[in-house]
Amino acid sequence: TNAGKSTLLNSLTRAGILAEDILFATLDPTTRRVKLPGYKTHPEVLLTDTVGFIQKLPTQLVAAFRATLEEVKEADLLVHLVDVSNPCWRKQEVSVTNVLEEIGAGDKPIVRVFNKLDLLNSEDAEMLKYEAVCSEDFSVAISSLTGEGLSDFVAVVEDALSDLLVPVELELPYSCGNEVNLIHEVGSIEVIDYREKGTYVMGRVPRSLAMKLDKYCVGNIERSEASSETEDEIDWAALGKGRHTKKEASY
Repeated sequence: TNAGKSTLLNSLTRAGILAEDILFATLDPTTRRVKLPGYKTHPEVLLTDTVGFIQKLPTQLVAAFRATLEEVKEADLLVHLVDVSNPCWRKQEVSVTNVLEEIGAGDKPIVRVFNKLDLLNSEDAEMLKYEAVCSEDFSVAISSLTGEGLSDFVAVVEDALSDLLVPVELELPYSCGNEVNLIHEVGSIEVIDYREKGTYVMGRVPRSLAMKLDKYCVGNIERSEASSETEDEIDWAALGKGRHTKKEASY
C-alpha cells in the first residue's frame, strides 16, 4: 500500500482518484478505460486501482481487501507497483508475491513497476532503471508523480498483454459480424479483407476466443517472437532501451 497506484492511474486516465501519502487512501477498487498507443494489442484496456496489500490486515479493512482480491483473481494482467523509496521494498515485494500464491493468483502474468524514482538519488535511480531493462520478466522503473518512464511503462504493459494473445487466420461468413466486432474489441487485427465468401481476418486474439473461432480457421500461423515486429512497427519495449526513435504518445 502507498506505492503510488492511484497517482499512476490519475496520470494515465485523469481519473481524479484521491492520491495521498497515507496508508489505505484507496478503499474501493476503481476501474478506468485506458487507450494504449501501440500496435501489438487492442488500444483499449481496463485498468483497476485497488487497495494496497499489507500483512496482518486490520479487521475493519478486511471487506475492502476482499474486494481487491476478487479484482486480482479476475484480472488478465497484474501491475505490481513497488515503492522503491522504502528501504524494505524487496521484502515487501516478496510478501505480495506470497499473498498472490496463497489466493491462487501466483500464475498470473505480472508487470513489476519500480515506482517513486523521484525520491531516490540519481545513482540509485539509474541502477534500478538498469535492473528493470536487464530483467528477464516484465519490469520498468518510473515516477508516477513526475511522469518519468510512463512511456516505457505503457510499452512493457503492451508486451505483457501481447503474450496473452495467439495468432489466428480466419475467414468468417458475413453473418458473423458480432464475431468480427469481438475480435476488434479484445484482440488485434493486422489484416482484414472482405472476400466473396466472407471476411478474412489475420491477427491476434485471446486463446479462449481462438478456440471458439477454430472452425473458421483457414491457415496455421506459426511465427517466432523474432519475426513479430515488422519494419513498420515500433517495439515499444525497445523504446526504453534506446533501440528506436521515440514516437509521440497520448493518453
